[in-house]
Amino acid sequence: MAYGKNVLIAVDQLANALLAGWPDETLSSRAWRWEQHGVRSWLRRYIDHLFFWEEQHCYQSYLSEREGRQLPPELR
Repeated sequence: MAYGKNVLIAVDQLANALLAGWPDETLSSRAWRWEQHGVRSWLRRYIDHLFFWEEQHCYQSYLSEREGRQLPPELR
């Protein structure tokens, strides 16, 4: 994974932790989970709109978290 992308993921995880989320989850993944559980959907729509060049950004972030794609290979 590229250095810049790693830093962006770390900032995203920090933002999620500061908003009382799990420290190793991105805000995008959390937004998708919230929508699925009927908590709120506006955040997922907003984030997906910001990342307009990625199809289903929040859902893809959720899958990345589930599969541990951001972890080192030896921890997957």
